[in-house]
Amino acid sequence: MARKTILVCDKCGKEVEEARGAVLRVTYSDARRMGKQADLCDDCAGSMPGQPAARRGRKPKNAAQA
Repeated sequence: MARKTILVCDKCGKEVEEARGAVLRVTYSDARRMGKQADLCDDCAGSMPGQPAARRGRKPKNAAQA
């Protein structure tokens, strides 16, 4: 018998489709406090505050020349 894991958004309670969602992780600067993690759907993840993080590594050659 097969089992299926269903992911539910922690903010709105909707079911998250396959490969459609995000995990929001909060870590505190105080090492004694444990971090928190929330599963979010695309709509809730898009409405979260914050700036997009830059990708790490070297830029592609054609973008680096500009």
